[in-house]
Amino acid sequence: MFDTQPLTENCCAAQQKASHACIGVSPFNSYFSTRRLIALAEWALSEFDSCHFFVPDAVAAYTLEALGYPPARARHKAQRQGQYVHNKITTALRALSVDSPAELILGMARLDENPRYRELLDHAHALYADDPIFRRACLDASHWVLDRKLPPDTPPSPEQLRHAVRYFLAELPLFADSGGITQSGPSMFVYHHPVDFLERFYRNELTWSPVPGQGFLVVRERECAIPQDGGPLTGETAL
Repeated sequence: MFDTQPLTENCCAAQQKASHACIGVSPFNSYFSTRRLIALAEWALSEFDSCHFFVPDAVAAYTLEALGYPPARARHKAQRQGQYVHNKITTALRALSVDSPAELILGMARLDENPRYRELLDHAHALYADDPIFRRACLDASHWVLDRKLPPDTPPSPEQLRHAVRYFLAELPLFADSGGITQSGPSMFVYHHPVDFLERFYRNELTWSPVPGQGFLVVRERECAIPQDGGPLTGETAL
């Protein structure tokens, strides 16, 4: 059902030894229908020893704030959509008779209590503060996200980018060491399209690189045959 493509040559080598998949699920992205989540879970559980789903739920408020939502409303909207996505993933895993599906879902509340995640997040923020090249790369990634959400020919302002980049920084620990965070061994982060920043990241071209054995796998259906079931918001977003 799926075509898989390691993001870089380093990711290709990592895939050969990976025992775990971490599937990224964007909160405001209609791509992730329940049927597609079932298919992704079935694929991951057949290809790897274990898998988790990563949902950057609470931090989605940062992107909403960048788009003009007041902070309180942004938090409420992100929380509501995050619960909707958690429920869809739970439904998908139960359809495959997975025991304790909540254990396979990584939301921000759970990650905030994870020592390895906190260590990596602190490192990401320190590099963002101290390394101009790394900071520019993170802002460029956030620029790409906002470009897809703003009206045509409306570039994001510096203030909007400062809001939005917090979302991207919160994701970086999963790209760097999803296996260490989940204590699952060598891991592939899974998403359905590449991101320029991550190509540089997995080629070890930035100040920070993923841990040995960590890779990124682009996973897409061979044909767009899985219907979508929509959601409160539709349309593509980044991770």
